[in-house]
Amino acid sequence: MSGIASIPDINDDDIISAGSALPRLASVVPLDGRKLHVRFEDGREKTVDLAPALESRRFYKPLRGDDVLFRSFRVSEYRNAIEWSDNLDFSAVWLDALPEAEFSNEEFRVAMDRMGMTLDGMAEALEVSRRLIADYRKDKRIPRHIGLATRYLVEHAPSQ
Repeated sequence: MSGIASIPDINDDDIISAGSALPRLASVVPLDGRKLHVRFEDGREKTVDLAPALESRRFYKPLRGDDVLFRSFRVSEYRNAIEWSDNLDFSAVWLDALPEAEFSNEEFRVAMDRMGMTLDGMAEALEVSRRLIADYRKDKRIPRHIGLATRYLVEHAPSQ
């Protein structure tokens, strides 16, 4: 019986794992611009901005400037994507992977504390003035690029 592989016996008690469960969408609500408020079936919620992702793929071009079309999406039957048509969708996995659209001042303070950064150190890391860092720690609105750069720094900071 060469060339035939035997299949091991599988008992009812055997556990087969294929990794983490895929995210499923409970609801998606359009906000201003290309932002969406997403609630996942596991209870997590976040606000994401699809504008950069829509710019990154040619097939999303119709959604970039047409507000009516953009807002016409529906959650797919299996709750694993939002879809505009049979061949135009955006997966729940990608929605889950996108960062929060806003980066709060509290998150900025926590990020600095987590990395043990001083005002001068954070200013140098982000290549902005010390005064701006002090303002971001208080109540100045944090631009998207600063929020993304801060998230990157936190993710790649050496363990302390």
